Amino acid sequence: MRITRFMKFVFFSAFIIVTSGACGKESLEEYIKNRSVSLEVDGALQPLIEAAAGKKLVLLGEASHGTHEYYVWRDSISRRLIKDAGFNFIAVEGDFASLYELNRYVKNLAGAPDSAREVLSGLSRWPQWMWGNEEVVAMVEWLRAYNDNLPEETPKTGFYGMDVYDEWRSKEAVLSSLENEDSEIYRKVSNLYQCFAPYQGDSWQYARSVQQGRSNCQEAASQVVKLLESSERLAESMGEQDFFYLLQNAIVKQNAEKFYRKSATRQDASGWNSRAHHMHETVNRLLELYGEDSKGIVWAHNTHVGDARFTEMFNAGNQNIGELSRVHHGPENVFSVGFTTYKGRVLAGASWEARMQDMRIAPARRNSVEYLFNKTGKEAFYLMFSEEDRTYDDFMEPRGHRAVGVVYNPANEPRQYVNTVLPLRYDAFFFFKNTGVLNALK
Repeated sequence: MRITRFMKFVFFSAFIIVTSGACGKESLEEYIKNRSVSLEVDGALQPLIEAAAGKKLVLLGEASHGTHEYYVWRDSISRRLIKDAGFNFIAVEGDFASLYELNRYVKNLAGAPDSAREVLSGLSRWPQWMWGNEEVVAMVEWLRAYNDNLPEETPKTGFYGMDVYDEWRSKEAVLSSLENEDSEIYRKVSNLYQCFAPYQGDSWQYARSVQQGRSNCQEAASQVVKLLESSERLAESMGEQDFFYLLQNAIVKQNAEKFYRKSATRQDASGWNSRAHHMHETVNRLLELYGEDSKGIVWAHNTHVGDARFTEMFNAGNQNIGELSRVHHGPENVFSVGFTTYKGRVLAGASWEARMQDMRIAPARRNSVEYLFNKTGKEAFYLMFSEEDRTYDDFMEPRGHRAVGVVYNPANEPRQYVNTVLPLRYDAFFFFKNTGVLNALK
């Protein structure tokens, strides 16, 4: 059904292109070049900031988790949105419990660590380089200085992890938060979490056990969340920020249970989608935390922020933050930005939990998005998609769009491409001819 719907969309798009008379004399690469904004000129970001400033959410992507340019330009965009447009928080594709220490730091809260480097150097879960790098240190230290200079009554901008991983640390954070706060609820939660005790911090072992017929812990994890949500006394005594931290950690544990169980027991997209919904719902809870008129920035891979409905992911039933955000908030309130490179180097592992390597990214394959943008001859630029772009001859044709994860094997290069209708997947798109690696912390 989903494949049929996607093919109907492609054929309908082609019909619009043919009947619109939008075909011009210039080639598609000339069309892109003539409408692009060079990143090598002063004030390059101004058009993009003006377009994104009034949105509820700005989603900033990346084509890998180990490329210097993506992090630096997301940093630059985020600073402008925070400083000039009043955005309230950054939510990143990272672990909630460990990265919450950065939120404490940027707000200079009681018990906060001494520096961003202290937090990021102490990250223990692979891949450490994804957030443990000099580029993130620079961003977080800027945010701390920015917050320090705000008037005392002005709410400070936050920094959060929104992912479903590091769930065992979140479980311990729940118990630690409750231990000295409410002995009765602590006892109940501790008893419920005993369901996970046999698995000693290994969620895949848990998922395999369920697959083999053992009882799952879905109800136990859900009961913890319901218990915390229903405790008005706890919410009042802890205060809004600390209660949010407590409840979100419980939600991480609940949704991680679902993610691992579905990933092990189902052969469809339900595992992926449970993670996508968790990240989307986390961002929505942050918007609620910061108030009715709040605005947020999201940092995540292109596969998460570019609307899945306009990629081959749709055919497999996969959803992502980009799709869910547009549906929930309305496309007019979401601004999604993709990033890519033609060639370069990247930090990645050859397999899951393998050592970090500096790897070569080969020149993009023919007829891909990256190949097309490279034909413009420009080194670094971005394009904001207009309604004209969305009816332009050939631009609406699906093309392979490279996606490199934390695991990368150059020998599998043909598998790295996701067929994409680019002007509909994103609202803006950054291209770099050549990119370098992140500066991982030592």
